[in-house]
Amino acid sequence: MKLTTVTNVSVDGVIQGLGGADEDRRGGFERGGWALPLFGGEAEEFLGRVYQRADAFLFGRRTYEIFAGSWGRMADPESSPIGDALNKRPKYVASTTLTDPQWADTTVLSGDLASAVGGLKAEPAGELQVHGSGALVRRLLEDRLVDEITLFTYPVVVGQGTRLFPDAGPDAALDLVDSRAFAGGITMQVYRPAGRPQYAASAPIPGT
Repeated sequence: MKLTTVTNVSVDGVIQGLGGADEDRRGGFERGGWALPLFGGEAEEFLGRVYQRADAFLFGRRTYEIFAGSWGRMADPESSPIGDALNKRPKYVASTTLTDPQWADTTVLSGDLASAVGGLKAEPAGELQVHGSGALVRRLLEDRLVDEITLFTYPVVVGQGTRLFPDAGPDAALDLVDSRAFAGGITMQVYRPAGRPQYAASAPIPGT
């Protein structure tokens, strides 16, 4: 299976608390809910199609619990393409502490994560999608297990909170393979990892 990460991110790279004021207050975060006022229409319809093409989902523990507490409790999941996909497809969660997941069709990956994900990727066809799950995404990128990175970038600077990429980490070149803009200012970019970036050599100092 192809492994695709799908992340909602602010212009300054924040991924924390996009869904609501109380979704994630870790580290004293006080600016939750920054994405929802901008989300809807074309962007929502497009994201629904992204979810529908998934054959399975992979989550980190925190994102899994947020999704299970909302999408997993929908009275009528088929009324939403996102809820429909999440409730019908297999779900995998990377966790060493979760022992009794309540969301149907969930498998806990508690051992060697790289090996487990590599096994899923060895399936002959399909798409394994990772939504949110910032810490998991960073780990998968470090292990070079990600085939595509999809970013939905919101026209807002949040100014605090957890960011998708750390201040110090591995570098990566990216090939842009698709992009589009939606009404309201949200843009979407799809990248494929392309090894390490090329860095320019130091320019000679004039007169030396």
